[in-house]
Amino acid sequence: MCRDQHKDRIVHIRSDFIFDSLAILTEIKYDFEKSCQSKLSDLQKTMTKRTLRLKGLTELVAYDISELKKLKRSLISKLGKPKRKITKTEVILYKFEQFLDKPVQFLTCLKKTPIPRKKSISGILSFSLNRKINRMEIIKLLGEIQIKETKKRQIRNEQLLEVMHAPLLQKSFKLLGLCEVCHISCVTTDMVWISDIFGRIILINTKNGPLHIVKNSKSHSGGHSVTLEGNLIYIDINNNINKLSADNKTLNTLIKNIEQWTAECVLSSPSNGDLLVGIMKFDKKKYIYTDAKVLRCDSTGKQMQVIEHNNKGKKLYKLPKYITENHNGDIIVSDKSRVVVTDRGGRHRFSYGGLSPLGICVDALSHILVSDATTGTVRMIDKDGHYILMFTKHKEIHVSGGLDYDDKNHLLLVGINDKRDDNSGVNVYRYIHRKDQFDDDLHG
Repeated sequence: MCRDQHKDRIVHIRSDFIFDSLAILTEIKYDFEKSCQSKLSDLQKTMTKRTLRLKGLTELVAYDISELKKLKRSLISKLGKPKRKITKTEVILYKFEQFLDKPVQFLTCLKKTPIPRKKSISGILSFSLNRKINRMEIIKLLGEIQIKETKKRQIRNEQLLEVMHAPLLQKSFKLLGLCEVCHISCVTTDMVWISDIFGRIILINTKNGPLHIVKNSKSHSGGHSVTLEGNLIYIDINNNINKLSADNKTLNTLIKNIEQWTAECVLSSPSNGDLLVGIMKFDKKKYIYTDAKVLRCDSTGKQMQVIEHNNKGKKLYKLPKYITENHNGDIIVSDKSRVVVTDRGGRHRFSYGGLSPLGICVDALSHILVSDATTGTVRMIDKDGHYILMFTKHKEIHVSGGLDYDDKNHLLLVGINDKRDDNSGVNVYRYIHRKDQFDDDLHG
């Protein structure tokens, strides 16, 4: 019974804690062998030189203290003679003062009493150290020995994970009546929000079926997202951005209808909880979208940033349908016929074209995954826009817009339309796994 209560913790220790600890231990061993020994050797040489220098200065100070003691004894001895002479002179002076008004007696006293001669005592009082000691040099030698605080060693996903040779289908689930998976927001691997073209966002337990349905949503694009707390953020048909609590009981409006603008996609940032919203302006007369931009708002809906132009003043976006954020803070937008990437500050980094992008997400290794409507596949590019691979191509299965990545279990959820039974669902793939062993490649 006790073992069953702590089953999850035991599994976590076996599968995660021990594995991560081995990775950290390997990195520490690498750092010690490659850099620490060399640095320690250099530091030892430097400390030896400074110790010898400090020892020499200490010996000089000790010698001069000894000389000062000798000088003190000499001064005490020499200062006794002037004191006795001063006393004798005062006695003679007193005698002379007694005969100032008696010239004969004065001359007699002067003849009998010799006047002491003046001797210089400047040599008695003058002294100096044999060497000058630079006090600041000693302080510098002692002060350069410092113990710096170090940050807690963090293990990086690049050290633990690698891309497999080919993706493996882990499981697949379908839902009767679900018409085209437009977007996926993962709560857990077994609990996901799925939206279809009928304006529904459905909370699905992959084992037990539907749990909750949100109606009247703008669900044909990336119109919903899940916060770190498990709340659902979504755009409704009235162009409001709402938050539904994790227990599906409390609904709040964060951003009300933006006049003349249409919200198309939204993301709750996994790094800080900010809301990233792709909006477009629609010209009713021309019946076309004429403008587009991305807003950054805080978790309460207060606008903080507008991303609209590149560094040459040209429009960045035409039709922002899906949006996500990479681990380095890059904002990634699935736009018309291209993927547009800006950094956290809104500066344009690159655009990746040659496809019809729909759903978009990033994995644990910062790869960008985007579903391509033209080929019905998922394309992977790195964080700098270089093509890596394409997968999930199947004659009977066509990738729809929905796409999301489960960071905890490293699984990719792909919305699919199966021509064999005209049903829509989700395929769950694994294409990243843990490295079998730790070696120098971890540090390449």
